[in-house]
Amino acid sequence: MSMLADFFDIRRENRGYFSGLEIEQHKGLCKDWMNQYPVLFLSLKDVDGTNFNNAFELLKFVLAQCCENHDYLLESNKISEQHKNLFNSVRNRTASVTDVQGFILVLTNMMQVFYNKSVILLLDEYDVPLAKASSNGYYKEMLEIIKVMMSTALKDNPAIKFAIVTGCLRIAKESIFTGTNNFVSDTITSSGLNEFFGFTQKEVNGMLADVDAEGKADEVKKWYDGYHFGDYDVYCPWDMMNYLRDIQRHPTASPVGYWKNTSDNAIIRSFIDYAGSNITEKIETLLSGGYIIQHINENLTYDYLHSSEENLWSILYLTGYLTRAREEAVKKELPEDLTALMIPNKEIREIFETTVKKWFSDHAREWNREKLFEAVWNGDSEKLTAEMTRLLRRTISYHDYREDFYQAFLAGIFTGAGYRVESNREHGEGRSDIVIYDMPHGRVAVFEVKYSLQLQDMEKDCDRALSQIKERFYAKEFENDYDEVWCYGISFFRKRCLVKKK
Repeated sequence: MSMLADFFDIRRENRGYFSGLEIEQHKGLCKDWMNQYPVLFLSLKDVDGTNFNNAFELLKFVLAQCCENHDYLLESNKISEQHKNLFNSVRNRTASVTDVQGFILVLTNMMQVFYNKSVILLLDEYDVPLAKASSNGYYKEMLEIIKVMMSTALKDNPAIKFAIVTGCLRIAKESIFTGTNNFVSDTITSSGLNEFFGFTQKEVNGMLADVDAEGKADEVKKWYDGYHFGDYDVYCPWDMMNYLRDIQRHPTASPVGYWKNTSDNAIIRSFIDYAGSNITEKIETLLSGGYIIQHINENLTYDYLHSSEENLWSILYLTGYLTRAREEAVKKELPEDLTALMIPNKEIREIFETTVKKWFSDHAREWNREKLFEAVWNGDSEKLTAEMTRLLRRTISYHDYREDFYQAFLAGIFTGAGYRVESNREHGEGRSDIVIYDMPHGRVAVFEVKYSLQLQDMEKDCDRALSQIKERFYAKEFENDYDEVWCYGISFFRKRCLVKKK
């Protein structure tokens, strides 16, 4: 959106920005449109708050900043005093609710009068205030503000040349636009404009060549590609621009997740909190690199997001946490009303995994673990097997059930319960997986974890774990300082476990 503002805004002389780019070849378009129109660029991405009053004050702050960008209008004799007074009330953050609701309409009219030209309105992330309001319990109050603001600005406003509005949810059906029917919506399932809102493979290849980083192509594809918009596969432009900046500074820089720093990922967390056994299984399929088949509802409003499982999958898709699986990856032909969904790339998979880990850490503290702890310190391997299996079946697995998942699961059980937990620290002649210290009672438990490839291997792998503890002397150093030293070998197969003690 800022690029569009740079291109259209009459107050700027930005031909240098676009010099040498493909658009420069379109001489007529540049002559008619480049820096030829007044532009009102407004982003609502920062309108947030735990209650309505806080959010409304932030909205007034955002609008006041907008006034600072257009305070030249106050010097014009062509603009009415009534409009100047409303402008000043918004700039001073003393505006009433009604003044706030009518502000975009008034400001676009002031700009049209000043320039004697129609105004291009660029409204970015229009629905963030509604998303935050829905999460914090003041949706109806914020809806009333945004609804009137948008309808007065966009319906029958003669000052506007055209408007571009971006958001997560399809705007034509959002309840704030019920009074406005002249929208053309382009969503991530459409084919009209999607190659222009992400980088294609050809463009990425060219950018990597420009910075002598063609050797990074495979790694970059793994991290930032994978979004399937309409008929195009595209890379996330935010990630690519950040990574290109980093490798120009440090040519050996590896890809990292940039998007995760721009979002609190509350959508994924609320989704996991909602999860029943059916949803849990689907999340595990996604995290293992597979796809799920769902009906997608593009006509959502924020007050109904959590009303069904279908809506939750839809919002993950519409917000970019999931994407449409490629046809060649789907092993059967799907009806038109169903979509195969998958996690697009490594960056988003890491966001899912981090959120699942945090969810488990938070919820493990709420679970009743007393029987499990008793089993550990009483040497009751049968009860420990039963209790661990019970908790394991309440978790969401990631990493396709690899050993590091089970180690994190085991460490998470003891975290926050008054024990000291060590993972992969040197003991004896190697690194033991997990060591639990009960300092007040002078006892310690050593765990070695194995992942079984088959159910019938669990017994053998459990014995192998115990042998490793013995052969590498993991417990030896504790014998002089602790009254009790318990050693457990654990084998896992999917959501089953087997525990044996030495």
